[in-house]
Amino acid sequence: MILLLGMLVVVFVYNVSWLCTGYLSSVFGCDQISYGLILLSIWIVLMMVLASESINRYYYFGSFYLINLVMLLILLVCTFISVDLISFYLFFEGSLIPTMILILGWGYQPERLSSGIYMLFYTLFGSLPLLVSIIYIYESSGLVEFIMLKYVYCNSFLMCMGLMLAFLIKLPIFFFHLWLPSAHVEAPVAGSMILAGVLLKLGGYGLMRIVFLVMNYSFMMIIWVLVGLLGGWLMSLICVRQVDLKSLVAYSSVVHMGLMLGGLLTFTSWGYKGAYLLMLGHGLCSSGLFSLVNMVYERVGSRSIFLNKGMLGFMPSLSFWWFLMSVFNMAAPPSLNLVGELSLFISLVSWSWLIIILLVMISFMSAVYSLYMYSYVQYGKLYSGCFMINIGMLREFLVLFIHVYLLNILVIKLSLFTGF
Repeated sequence: MILLLGMLVVVFVYNVSWLCTGYLSSVFGCDQISYGLILLSIWIVLMMVLASESINRYYYFGSFYLINLVMLLILLVCTFISVDLISFYLFFEGSLIPTMILILGWGYQPERLSSGIYMLFYTLFGSLPLLVSIIYIYESSGLVEFIMLKYVYCNSFLMCMGLMLAFLIKLPIFFFHLWLPSAHVEAPVAGSMILAGVLLKLGGYGLMRIVFLVMNYSFMMIIWVLVGLLGGWLMSLICVRQVDLKSLVAYSSVVHMGLMLGGLLTFTSWGYKGAYLLMLGHGLCSSGLFSLVNMVYERVGSRSIFLNKGMLGFMPSLSFWWFLMSVFNMAAPPSLNLVGELSLFISLVSWSWLIIILLVMISFMSAVYSLYMYSYVQYGKLYSGCFMINIGMLREFLVLFIHVYLLNILVIKLSLFTGF
């Protein structure tokens, strides 16, 4: 199994000339941006199936669960290969339905109902302005294809903001992030993995596609860059105050996405490529962290950072993976996150050298909450309910190995996705 996965990655990295990039039909097409996110979606869904063995173990509607995952994967792939705004909008909103079913059907607590409704209303709040803006662009120019948007002049400030709002909520950026922690806490492990790994990237992907339309309103983009960076710094402070491991990882996603938004809206090549690389790296890293949290939760029965102390004595086999995921989460070499964050730093510093103060604070706090999570979970007095050593299962190690392997192997040839 591991050899097969390794061979597939080598084929994807070193020989992709057989892949057809271009229009597949009048509705679907593929380019370098779509290609990487499609691969990410497929890998994350495969890891979700491996990480959700407990659903099959307890016969909890396992067949319907797999059907729901396949439907979600199909909708995500169709979203990424859409070549115009209208089909993209349909699949973008359609992916919310299997996600809601995943949270409401296999969530852990009764509060999953309120969390699902919270996510639904936040997402729908930005859907109507997005639809109105797409109709306005079509009526005024007759062009909705992504490749033609660079020739469209959007002379309405409200329409540009309407286009961005749905993607900023999905990202999510600070001020629109309140649905994310509750959705992560109540979702099953598969829901958290796909939510952080791929669904948040829909917002970044949408912004990358419409960035040509909003370039004329640079004064508003300055505000969004500052909101993304200041919000990321505030979220990193909130991460240190979290007692739920899932909430900590969820808030760290807001930090990374705020940095990604800031780099993307500098409208530079470094920012564009760095945002894309950070989306891929964060998707794999956050998915691996959520699967790690679930492995501990299945044994201890709690996600509290106070009850999960001393895991080095309870599950020493997972300590190495905890360390790797924690340092990758703070963009340590040689992970894909490091390349993405360095590119974003270059674009932001070239945009304004004053921004370096915020970047230093965000980088420092990322290291603080990542190492805080690792040290608090691995060291300390062991919870009294854990009275024996647990060695883990091969299935779990395979899930973690694939996450780490992809995070490192994709650094070898960045030209596969970005042209570096």
